[in-house]
Amino acid sequence: MPPVQRAPRDTAVADKPGPSAPAAPTAAPTPQIQLIPASAEGALDAAEEAVDLLLDSGRSPGEVLVITTGEPHPWAAHELSFGEAAYWAQHDTGDDVFYADASAAGRAASRPVVVVAVNGGSDAAVGTALPLALGRAGTLLIVCGDPQQINSVLGAGV
Repeated sequence: MPPVQRAPRDTAVADKPGPSAPAAPTAAPTPQIQLIPASAEGALDAAEEAVDLLLDSGRSPGEVLVITTGEPHPWAAHELSFGEAAYWAQHDTGDDVFYADASAAGRAASRPVVVVAVNGGSDAAVGTALPLALGRAGTLLIVCGDPQQINSVLGAGV
């Protein structure tokens, strides 16, 4: 015998009218934010460790976007040596972790996980990159950097 399905209490009334207008879109849930304390010099290494842990825990490489605020990640610098078109084509396939400089991150698509390496750059660059990263992160934003700098740039505790 198949299991019995129960209706929620408020839908059990048969003559209850349905909605007359489409439901308003619900806001996307705010991603969880994790802060990994690191110096500007160590932020890239901390981000790499975070990516390794994500992949080891079962995340698909295509679910991860890494944004740097200072020097570009070596992978991004290498891939850009083949030209912008080839670099962004790899982004568009979505098969691997994608590394972007904060100045180009606005062009990157949303991914479930965004890792930000606050590895230098001006406070303005960091201040632009963090909200952008939050907007690109579906479920998790990991920020690797100096908590004092991050909090002062954002104006609030992360």
